[in-house]
Amino acid sequence: MHDIQAQLRFLPLSAQKVRLVIDLVRGKSANEALDLLRFVNKRAAMPVRKLVASAVANAEENFGVSRDDLYVAKIVADEAPTRKWRRFGARGRFKPLLRRNSHVTIVLRERGA
Repeated sequence: MHDIQAQLRFLPLSAQKVRLVIDLVRGKSANEALDLLRFVNKRAAMPVRKLVASAVANAEENFGVSRDDLYVAKIVADEAPTRKWRRFGARGRFKPLLRRNSHVTIVLRERGA
């Protein structure tokens, strides 16, 4: 039994927003996760869907595992480095803008093996 892993790094969305999407697919089969993410109306859904598809392709290509046997064992969104921008406000004040990024990691496992 293999742990098939894929990573998405420096996604320009906050980890908090990505977690709303990845919580929907945790524990589901790979095919079910791909179908579900196609219809989720969130900006994070498309990159997460591509990540799941990439992990499935890794499993099929590198380990010869059928996509029907795979399920999402673990998926996490962690904070990546934040880009700090500046905007100047009234009365000479400084207003920082934080552009948050995230790293998403997925682990697929084979069911029943």
